[in-house]
Amino acid sequence: MLHYPDFDPIIFSVGPFQARWYGMMYVFGVVAGWLLGRWRASRPGSGWTGPQMDDFVTYLILGIILGGRLGYVLFYNPGYYFSHPSEVVAIWNGGMSFHGGVLGVILACWLFARKTGKHLLDVGDFVAPLVPPGIMFGRLGNFINGELWGRVTDGWWGMVFPGAGSLPRHPSQLYESALEGLALFALLWWYSSKPRPRGAVGGMFLLGYGVARFIVEFARQPDAQLGFVAMNWMSMGQVLCLPMMLLGGWLVFRSR
Repeated sequence: MLHYPDFDPIIFSVGPFQARWYGMMYVFGVVAGWLLGRWRASRPGSGWTGPQMDDFVTYLILGIILGGRLGYVLFYNPGYYFSHPSEVVAIWNGGMSFHGGVLGVILACWLFARKTGKHLLDVGDFVAPLVPPGIMFGRLGNFINGELWGRVTDGWWGMVFPGAGSLPRHPSQLYESALEGLALFALLWWYSSKPRPRGAVGGMFLLGYGVARFIVEFARQPDAQLGFVAMNWMSMGQVLCLPMMLLGGWLVFRSR
């Protein structure tokens, strides 16, 4: 059994202001995506400029935060937040839905495409390889927060998480960081290194993430307030991955 590190979620405090590792991971993810986007924009034939990437980052941040938070509120705990509406804005306490964030980013891509005259699928193809680093950092933030832990395991890699009882559990946040973040980034960076038909790269992202998340959910503890939501074995995360995989698979197939 591995020892769960005793993290202090607060990096430093200045008066009432607190800088938290959870929020800092989002900063790292956005900065990584921006730097990679600037590099991709500088490549011949990218169809993008550096200033366009700088402009898009604003859309991206708003899409991630608003979509991720509203997705969590609506998909995972609507009853609580409808009863405590002031808690909706307390994102520093955790509670972001990746699937909601995807919807927010798609909306951001659509708005940016309308502004610049680009095709929505072209924007999606350019942006898709920039997203996995943010996922990687975001899941590390979940691990530091000691949230979204895995199911009970007797493997030597199990950890006892604060607030999760005395039994060792899968560090599923690290599984997701590695699979949905690092591995998916490597796949998309390689896949997008050659010219692909319109929609293929974005479709590969949706399909790749959906498959990776669906698999990892078997090691992740379902949300306590929801439990299994379909067929007594599917979690909300898996249910939300189904349309992602279908849409992603259709885009990849269509592009061929």
